Amino acid sequence: MDLRIFTEPQQGATYDTLLTVAKATEDLGFDAFFRSDHYLKMGDVDGRPGPTDAWITLAGLARETRRIRLGTLMTAATFRLPGVLAIQVAQVDQMSGGRVELGLGAGWFEEEHTAYGIPFPKEKFGRLEEQLEIVTGLWGTPPGETYDFHGEHYDLTGSPALPKPAQEKIPVLIGGHGAQRTPRLAARYADEFNMPFSSVEDSERQFGRVREAARAAGRDADELVLSNALVVCVGKDDQEVARRAAAIGREVDELKANGLAGSPAEVVDKIGRYAEVGSRRFYLQVLDLTDLDHLELIASQVQSQL
Repeated sequence: MDLRIFTEPQQGATYDTLLTVAKATEDLGFDAFFRSDHYLKMGDVDGRPGPTDAWITLAGLARETRRIRLGTLMTAATFRLPGVLAIQVAQVDQMSGGRVELGLGAGWFEEEHTAYGIPFPKEKFGRLEEQLEIVTGLWGTPPGETYDFHGEHYDLTGSPALPKPAQEKIPVLIGGHGAQRTPRLAARYADEFNMPFSSVEDSERQFGRVREAARAAGRDADELVLSNALVVCVGKDDQEVARRAAAIGREVDELKANGLAGSPAEVVDKIGRYAEVGSRRFYLQVLDLTDLDHLELIASQVQSQL
């Protein structure tokens, strides 16, 4: 079972804060550091000092870490043209020595598009599908050959399909709750399917759809890594759990119902229930990026038991 640290910098974090968390992630033995790809805060926070760009952040971290995997949950297809995204991700993969993973989603937060003048198209899923085809097609084009794509939303002619990533294949993550189109996309393009902020029961149902779609597409369903993303709030006692919940503006009972919260033993038990339905990897959404003791507790008392 892999444990990965997942951050939400749009809520208010500098690059230096993210670097500190990424280095702690590496030093404490976690598998990866991931971040969201958003430009506007959500909820009752001021978001200061303002957003950081996901791929600029990961480029910096690529040069300042050595072991951990680096990636996004999820890059918004509305933010970047697919050819540009393929170049960006391949370059960061080279900068990291081959440690990058790309989570790619359709984009959903209309307000951040309005705030920063980014077009927010009505038809987003078709654009996502074409982006997946283009990005993976550019990376997979043999050196010396060119790549063409003529779709409804994007048109590429005679692309040199460069640069190439350091990895032979950058892992692609797709996630979501959609019952039909999302499993189909995952079956065609994904190396990993992520179920965000969902119960064990909903995860089991969606994992089943994804595995069935993979089989229908002629893939071995076991090739797909199945994962969950959940908020985390662990304490050595009830008082510490309550303090950490208050620090992120959440209630303990709600966190226990909808996330990984409570004592280390409670969290290990809940991870086990997700594992029983097929989950092999967890993205721990850490909302208080100043509380490095929280990461140390998870590493020593949760990760050590998995």
